[in-house]
Amino acid sequence: MKLSNLLEKLEFEVTRGNSGEKINPSVVEIKDVVNDNRKISEGSLFICIKGANFDGHSCAKEAAEKKAAAIVVSQDVELPEGSDIAVVRVKDTRYAMAFISAAYFGNPASKLKTIGITGTKGKTTTTYLIRNMLENAGHKVGLIGTIEVIIGDEHIHAENTTPESFALQEYMAKMVEAGCDSVVMEVSSQGLMLHRTQGFTFDIGIFTNIEPDHIGPNEHTDFEDYMHCKSLLFKQCKVGILNGDDVHVDDILEGHTCKVQTYGFGEGCDLRAINLAYIHKPGELGVFFDTDGFLNMHAEIKTPGKFSVYNALCAIAVAHNLGCTPEEIAPALKEAKVKGRIEMVKVSDDFTLMIDYAHNAMALKSLLTTLRDYHPNRLICLFGCGGNRSKLRRFEMGEVSGRYADFTIITSDNPRFEEPEDIINDIETGMKKTDGKYIKITDRKEAIAYAIDHGEQGDIIVLAGKGHEDYQEIKGVKYHMDERELIQEILDERK
Repeated sequence: MKLSNLLEKLEFEVTRGNSGEKINPSVVEIKDVVNDNRKISEGSLFICIKGANFDGHSCAKEAAEKKAAAIVVSQDVELPEGSDIAVVRVKDTRYAMAFISAAYFGNPASKLKTIGITGTKGKTTTTYLIRNMLENAGHKVGLIGTIEVIIGDEHIHAENTTPESFALQEYMAKMVEAGCDSVVMEVSSQGLMLHRTQGFTFDIGIFTNIEPDHIGPNEHTDFEDYMHCKSLLFKQCKVGILNGDDVHVDDILEGHTCKVQTYGFGEGCDLRAINLAYIHKPGELGVFFDTDGFLNMHAEIKTPGKFSVYNALCAIAVAHNLGCTPEEIAPALKEAKVKGRIEMVKVSDDFTLMIDYAHNAMALKSLLTTLRDYHPNRLICLFGCGGNRSKLRRFEMGEVSGRYADFTIITSDNPRFEEPEDIINDIETGMKKTDGKYIKITDRKEAIAYAIDHGEQGDIIVLAGKGHEDYQEIKGVKYHMDERELIQEILDERK
């Protein structure tokens, strides 16, 4: 492939080695594209990426010595004397990598309907809802998100919510090859900030909601920065579908370039939920509702609360925009399940047990207040906190569970290099700010067994924090541990 073909949508300057002599990129032949210095080979294009811990610009000399055809840089680099390697100078190498990757893989996004979802909460659930609906209507849909990447029948474990641009473009190229006509993906604020989703325009961009999160070193400097990064999606999509009830929706839309549709409960929303009714049976919590606005239909979802309705409304709006009918949408919505997101596990006819990924105070409060609306006999919350992370999270989660649950079981969750009991004691500090009743059981299986053995008629039991995770991280080792398997083992032992 000619270097000029990879650079055609970028502003750049190409010079030869240390001489500074300008050269025509169409005379440079590229065999492959890499951003990892361990993968540099003769004829490759090496993109120098500056990360939190390592700067690829320091490997420019190595690239020349390994006979790479070209390097992409955003600053001066050291090269061997007499090197004739092509040096492509751009303003931002991460931004350039997205466009180069898209061109390298044949611009796969142009062959797919692309749907990107950003927001603090609801991204994962909504991607699966949309995928369910579109597949039910006969589409073949790829998925990229926090839990996994799905390409046809292949399920790949996800490392990042939004992969680096090269991996993202490679996934989309494989989806095209597998016969997919659409892809739905989670778009994190980090992904937007680091230009991972550049190189194409989304057909549909989605905003679920926003609250302070991911603020700190190597993430966002403050809430305004976090919000600004989320807003970038609406300068990179054709249609924006946004939660019209979120107080920050106008900030998210500042400078937008897309057509806008809104969903929610408010009078001004283009698609509204009306006539809500809660479903509460042993082992099943859900909501009935009708929609009003640009689509009128009756819907049923098997997950609880208003936030589930928001997720459903969003998915309905997307499916409608892509030509799906209410007859195709309704059954897909009713049957949709997402691993570790308010995932009901049937263990008894007397009480309801669920697994959820809520792993910070904000998510836990949202979940527990939602479940309160179902008027349980008792609301029981089992959770722990990760080691080598902020102690503040432990105090806050302890306080939230103490205030909103009737009974808390404090246990272990990825202690990493800390002692589980030390983390549990920190959580207890937060609990003691409340009148909440609790017990401490370090072993997570024992803790779950205690919850099941002491469940009463009408209780709702939440196993919070692990969600889709199937491991426990202790002293640098990830040991297999899936809560669904633990529950089954406990039930088998009780027989």
